[in-house]
Amino acid sequence: MKTTMGLWIDHRKAVIVAVSGKGEKTSVIESKVEKQPGRFGGVRSTTPYESQKVAADGKQDIKFADQLNIYYDEVISVLRNAESILLFGPGAAKGELKKRLEDDHLAHLIQAVETVDQMTDPQIAAKVRGYFK
Repeated sequence: MKTTMGLWIDHRKAVIVAVSGKGEKTSVIESKVEKQPGRFGGVRSTTPYESQKVAADGKQDIKFADQLNIYYDEVISVLRNAESILLFGPGAAKGELKKRLEDDHLAHLIQAVETVDQMTDPQIAAKVRGYFK
């Protein structure tokens, strides 16, 4: 039985709509990704000293990347059952996930990648239904 999937994704959550002969199922995967904190715990200074323009601590970057990888692995485990995928979302997460799918030799499943704004779950489901009709 052919299953098509649409995925709206950002760094906070993924909404997956699976459409098959049995009907439609929507699932949500929440990420455990913490927003990257600012240099001083999220508080911005108004002083323009060079020392405050340094990039975030490497440990914070590594933790953020590790959390994203766990999140993307969870999303990919659901997408493995698809025969075709519509990938869309507002930011960089869709491109990052596309790269991960390519690395996992699943790029042939991707039908399209689109940039869209924030959407409600019913809007996401309607977009997926409309795309695969």
